[in-house]
Amino acid sequence: MVFILGVNFPEQRLVKRALESFYGVGPSISLRLMAKFHIHPTARVGEIATKQVTDLTAELSSMTIENDLRRRLRDNIKRLRDMGTYRGRRHAMGLPVRGQSTQTQISTARKLNKIERKG
Repeated sequence: MVFILGVNFPEQRLVKRALESFYGVGPSISLRLMAKFHIHPTARVGEIATKQVTDLTAELSSMTIENDLRRRLRDNIKRLRDMGTYRGRRHAMGLPVRGQSTQTQISTARKLNKIERKG
């Protein structure tokens, strides 16, 4: 088990997949991090050196990921709702925010835009 940013990963897991398991780190950011620390794209977590693990942990801790990013997104949506903008009202009603058609298919948008409805 390899310990990266407070999470234990099995040694056979790909480094790319391990990095993408953090909220806010997608495919492009994980590839950029791996290139920065000279890690092969098909490398496993158990194969990388401990110095590379500590460097990855330090780099991830300096980024805005996980709870900080979730809080920032929630605050941005709350700010839009408080200002009474069109996007804020669409978020509050659980409707599509970016101009999609609501005539027939909005079930996915209703699922994704569910937030607390106070205020």
